[in-house]
Amino acid sequence: MKKLLLVALVFILVQKWGAITAYFNPPPDFSQLHSEPVVMYATEWCGYCAQAREFLAQHNVPYFEYDIETSEEGMRQYKAIGRRGVPVMLVNGEVVQGYRPDKMAELLGL
Repeated sequence: MKKLLLVALVFILVQKWGAITAYFNPPPDFSQLHSEPVVMYATEWCGYCAQAREFLAQHNVPYFEYDIETSEEGMRQYKAIGRRGVPVMLVNGEVVQGYRPDKMAELLGL
């Protein structure tokens, strides 16, 4: 029974490692550099990035976008946030990884 609990604990730690490290070492808040409530780190070819753009447009949410493949500043900020994959969004200062319309709506009060 103890081995099963230990395996379960390790599994949970691995699954939540990003949230745990972000809690103890929060990423820099680059959203303060822009007047828009959303800063998106994306690429032109990413389908989920296109869905995020469409979601923001449908809800008339202004956003600032960095294409991390063409913007040195965007890539620097993206690396400092410490996430992988795109899109990564700063919504009112909170990091949202991937296309998560439910989380974006919650943070934007939609």
